[in-house]
This record gives sequence, structure tokens and C-alpha cells, in this order.
Amino acid sequence: MEPTGSIRALEALTGKIAWEFPLKSPPWAGLMATAGGIVFGGSSEGMFYALDAGGGKPLWHFPTGGPIFANPVSFLVGGRQHVAIAAGNALFAFTLR
Repeated sequence: MEPTGSIRALEALTGKIAWEFPLKSPPWAGLMATAGGIVFGGSSEGMFYALDAGGGKPLWHFPTGGPIFANPVSFLVGGRQHVAIAAGNALFAFTLR
């Protein structure tokens, strides 16, 4: 059997799994949660994704073409929030609306 992975959100008081997002392989990249209720992450297959922090529902994804082993970062430019991720030999940056 091939190894798989997942992103799991736990209930703070009980430690029970609140939701789970399955991945094709074990994740090597970290996650980033925003105050707006979005969790960003990346996979070894090169998929950069956004999940709803409340229920784990996939909101968006982007195929980068390279494996993701870095943590996403967020920054402001001109008062607008951006999210960036290093994948393979490239850096991708996205503006949040």
C-alpha cells in the first residue's frame, strides 16, 4: 500500500478530529491559517490549496508543477493581502479578495 497523508483539525477541548482533508502522499509542507478562516497548504504533488478552516471543505487549488516543501506565507502590499508559496524552482504569489 502506498503511503498517504491528511490534514486534520482537532477540537481543542477534546482532541477529537473535527474534520480531515485527505492527501495522496504524506505532507512535508506546513500550513498557514488566516484570520478570515482559510487554511493554506501544499502537497508533494505540487498542488497549492485553500481549505475552509471551519469544516475542511476545499475552496481553491492551483497546480504549481513542482513539489511543495515550504510553508505558505502571507504579506500586505498596498493594503491588500497576498499569499505566496515556493514550489519546485519557482515562487508563486496570489492576491486574496
